[in-house]
Amino acid sequence: MTVSSQPAASPAPTGLASLVSRATGAMERLPWSVPALALRIFPAAVFWQSGRTKVDGFGLADSTFFLFEHEYALPVIDPALAAYLATAAEHVFPVLLVLGLATRFSALALLLMTLVIQVFVYPGAWVTHGLWAACFLALIARGPGALSLDRLIARRSAA
Repeated sequence: MTVSSQPAASPAPTGLASLVSRATGAMERLPWSVPALALRIFPAAVFWQSGRTKVDGFGLADSTFFLFEHEYALPVIDPALAAYLATAAEHVFPVLLVLGLATRFSALALLLMTLVIQVFVYPGAWVTHGLWAACFLALIARGPGALSLDRLIARRSAA
């Protein structure tokens, strides 16, 4: 008689446990590039749309300067400079995020902008800002995924 050193296989799950196991297995096969793309596009759209409200033609709208002087007033920084910097950031970093170019740095820049908005402008909007921050933190930690220029550049430079 031979004795196997292998432990006995556990019985296959049945019923609800089997369904949960199969569903979990299917979800685990979802490639990171799919949620990463969503994490890049949706917060980018929010910042892009905000940036578009601040311009009139090729310049900043008069209302933008008013908002940065009164509603968005930040300590230490001149309101006009803050208006230009925020408007530029809301146009540049969302485009980079959607393209997946300099993704981690763009996500970090928008995370810092989100923190400034949370602390100094709209402290009561922590749920919305928390959702943005979660997206940016995931991108900083895991990167943009396969559907990105960052990945294409990395592949070409490795070759």
